[in-house]
Amino acid sequence: MSVLLSFDITLVSLPTTFSLAVVAVIGYLVGRWQKVEVVQSDLQSRREIKRAQMIAKELETIAREVRKSLARHHTSVNRFKTRISDLAKRGQDIGLQEVCREAEDILGPTMVLATDLAKAYDQIRRQSHGLLSFVEVRTDQLTGICNRKSLDDSLEQLVALHNRYDLRFSLAMFDIDYFKKINDEQGHVAGDQILRNVAQTIDGTARDTDVVTRYGGEEFVVLMPQTELTGACVFAERVRQLVQRKLKVSVSGGVAIVTQAETAQMLLERVDAALYQAKTAGRNRVFVHVGHGIEAVESILDPVADDAAIEAEQSA
Repeated sequence: MSVLLSFDITLVSLPTTFSLAVVAVIGYLVGRWQKVEVVQSDLQSRREIKRAQMIAKELETIAREVRKSLARHHTSVNRFKTRISDLAKRGQDIGLQEVCREAEDILGPTMVLATDLAKAYDQIRRQSHGLLSFVEVRTDQLTGICNRKSLDDSLEQLVALHNRYDLRFSLAMFDIDYFKKINDEQGHVAGDQILRNVAQTIDGTARDTDVVTRYGGEEFVVLMPQTELTGACVFAERVRQLVQRKLKVSVSGGVAIVTQAETAQMLLERVDAALYQAKTAGRNRVFVHVGHGIEAVESILDPVADDAAIEAEQSA
């Protein structure tokens, strides 16, 4: 802006009043652009603050549950100590079976505590990864959402929690249709703006607990904790429709839910296969990997009901 204002108007072979008008228009347009940047930054900041509050709430819940578990176990330990002291006072009258029975009684609460602490540890690690996503190294510089490293770390954690505690989660992958053609015809600047717009649409549709990432190029992946397959399909179809309506481009989508003993790579391969099927079926579609095969999202959802839900959300 300072460069635009600092040029010598007398060097321009136009009337001074016209030159001043041009400068005023340029200043107005740059000012509007900067205002848009500030608004987008404010929206992102508010979302990040809300996400940080969610993490703080989760950490508080974990701490409260740990305190409850420790309190319950403390009561069991005191009862165990009292009973052992009573047995000790009896001296030679005590039997081995009585000691074993008391030890067995305290073993159960002790194992429960160990399980609760292990679960809390895993949950804390998950929330720690959520905090790490605020760090610049885990953020995609172009779109402002999480990057591939953030996805890889979060996905590994959720897979571990699923294998240990059967905590379910789903994955959705989106790809901008004909993006190379957009770059070739409109230029990379326009392509970058489309990437940012699609990222903002996906991020604005996702929940605060979801992990929205740029997977690479024009692909995006959303990790949805505690989400069943139907809920993930609703989300993916909603994103597809919103992108088409708001941005005048289209995306194809693939959805899958984690299965037993599945690795992060296996899950990514299944959701990628569903996305590939959406591409080969004509693009601007969402397909779902249901475990034994791949189906169109229409086989799982009621399109009319989902359209109504989207319209209600937009008018709210």
